[in-house]
Amino acid sequence: MNTSTSASTPLLTQQLLQHLQGAPLQQMAQRLGTDTAQTQSAVEMALPLLLGALGRNAEGPQGAQSLLGALQRDHMDAAAPAAQGIGGLDLGGLLGSVLGGGMAGGAGQGGDAGAILGHIFGGGRERAEAGLGQASGLGANAGQLLQMLAPIVMAFLAQRVRSDGLDAGGLGQVLGQERAQVQRTGAPGGDLLGSLLDQDGDGQVGLGDLFKIGGSLLGGRR
Repeated sequence: MNTSTSASTPLLTQQLLQHLQGAPLQQMAQRLGTDTAQTQSAVEMALPLLLGALGRNAEGPQGAQSLLGALQRDHMDAAAPAAQGIGGLDLGGLLGSVLGGGMAGGAGQGGDAGAILGHIFGGGRERAEAGLGQASGLGANAGQLLQMLAPIVMAFLAQRVRSDGLDAGGLGQVLGQERAQVQRTGAPGGDLLGSLLDQDGDGQVGLGDLFKIGGSLLGGRR
């Protein structure tokens, strides 16, 4: 992994990046038709974007409880203990399931990746995909990358809930810290996250922006 993603990289993002090295990144690059270096650069932007948006969704008690419910209902199977992976997360098997399901919205472990993205970004999904595509050079393939990563991120969070015994408040705190660090440290994806959250284009994330994003996981249903 590039040294530039060490000290300034938020903790959850860093853990996921470390475990995506090697075969997982190569598999994603092959599916996207890009080289591994470009894929890694795009992943380094996409993970903070996904985790930061989840942190915004889980900022209040209702949002945190809805996210916890979704993790417990739909993603605990993918987070079941395994011989290898992220603290018991079978990353290889999960990625294989996601890729095998077809990235146009096929359901792998943890459900439909497209539906997950819809809940994470709400009405800002197209804006997130377009921003990531432009920043990473992936263009239209950015949406495909996000669909690969979304079930992995959710399974990773489900594993943290299981292993750390997190309740809704604990989950919201962990994700809130991640989001704050993404925006504070200038981590890759931070500018994209800020742009996504600033839906009205006034340069500030306000109540009106949250209402525009509000589809996300606050609905608590797929």
